[in-house]
Amino acid sequence: MSPPERLTDRWQRRQWRDDRGDTSIQMAIIFPFVLLATAAVIQASMWYYARQIALTAAREGATAARAYQSGPADGAAQARDVLARTAGDSLHGYSVSASTNGQRVRVQVSGTAMSMIPGVSGLQVTQSASGPVERWTVPGG
Repeated sequence: MSPPERLTDRWQRRQWRDDRGDTSIQMAIIFPFVLLATAAVIQASMWYYARQIALTAAREGATAARAYQSGPADGAAQARDVLARTAGDSLHGYSVSASTNGQRVRVQVSGTAMSMIPGVSGLQVTQSASGPVERWTVPGG
């Protein structure tokens, strides 16, 4: 073995020895950010799911309220029934309101999405649906 090769070998061994533990330090720095990003994605998914539950209940309520000879109370009752079946822990503290101006009916569902962060209440969710009231008309009139 020639002298320059021995110097290179010594340098590579010293470099390898100096790099020990770098991966652990890198993981200790990066891992909290990975956990935070994962929690944020899960929390956003839970909020989106709660929005979909509220929107489904509002749509079902609006459909029931706009039916012939139905009223806002029928729509609110239908929305509450849908929420009772589907909300579970995903949407809690919900409220339903329904109103009409004679031509259109509107059902609004509000609540709080479940939070996975301890000590933090969930995000507020409000969804509404509206549609024309079905009524009997005569042709040409």
